Amino acid sequence: MDIPRIIYGTAWKKAATEQLVSIAIENGFRGIDTACQPKHYHEAGVGAGVAASLKQGLTRADLYLQTKFTSLSGQDPNRIPYDPKASLADQIAQSIAASLKNLQTDYLDCLLLHSPMPTMAQTQSAWRSFESFVESKTIRQLGISNCYNLTDLERLYESAGIKPAIVQNRFYADTNYDRGIRSFCDRNQIIYQSFWTLSANPDVLAHKTMTALASSHNRTAPQILFRYLTQIGVVPLTGTKSESHMREDLAIFDFELTSDELGAIGELL
Repeated sequence: MDIPRIIYGTAWKKAATEQLVSIAIENGFRGIDTACQPKHYHEAGVGAGVAASLKQGLTRADLYLQTKFTSLSGQDPNRIPYDPKASLADQIAQSIAASLKNLQTDYLDCLLLHSPMPTMAQTQSAWRSFESFVESKTIRQLGISNCYNLTDLERLYESAGIKPAIVQNRFYADTNYDRGIRSFCDRNQIIYQSFWTLSANPDVLAHKTMTALASSHNRTAPQILFRYLTQIGVVPLTGTKSESHMREDLAIFDFELTSDELGAIGELL
C-alpha cells in the first residue's frame, strides 16, 4: 500500500504497546512504526495490537508496517534479538525473521536501517543484505533513519541497487530541520519522515505565527505543525499515548493551510 500521510510511532510504550496500537488503529491510523530493538520498542506488542485489529474487519493490506534493523551499538547487550557473533548479513536476516514473527506477518512494508553503520562500506554492505529481501518480496520498501549527513545519504543513494524510499530523522533546529536532506529527498522521490516533531520544538509551537494560525483555524498548534508538514510532503510520526490527541492528529486532514500560511510557517523551519 502507499505510505500513510501520518504514522503512529511505538517507541517507549513498553507494556502499553499492544493496547495503544489497537487504539491507534481503531481511531484510523494505518501506518505503524516500530523496531527490532527491545531496548526501546516492544515489537511483539505491536504485532499483538495489529492482530487484534485484524480481527475487527481490517486486512493486512490495509496497514503499512515498518520496522528497523538496529546494529549492535544501538541494542541493549542483555536483549539482543540476533546472534551478536554472527556476520552482519546473518544478523540482518535474524532481525528480519524476528520482526516477521513479532508482527505476525509474512512481509514488511518497509525496513529501515536504524542508523548508518560506523563506516560507509558497512552501511553499503547492510544495504545489499536489505536488497536481497526486497528481491524475495519479504520487504516492499527500504529506508534509513538517523542519517543527518547529506554526503552519506548521497553516497548510499548512488551505490544502492534499490534506492532508499524513506529517510526518517529527528526534526529539530540542531540540524537546521534537515533542509538540505529534505531537498535531496524531494529531488529523488524519497519520502522524509519526521520524529520528535513536537517534543523538540516547543518554541516553534509557542511562536505567535503558530498560535495565531491555531486560533484562526480553531485548531491546536501541534495540528498546525503536522498539517504544514503533510502539505509540504513530510510524513510525521506521532507517538502520543492520548486517544484524544490521536484523534486530533488524524483530524489534520479536515482543513488546509493556504500558500501564504505555509510560507509563514516555513520561515520558522
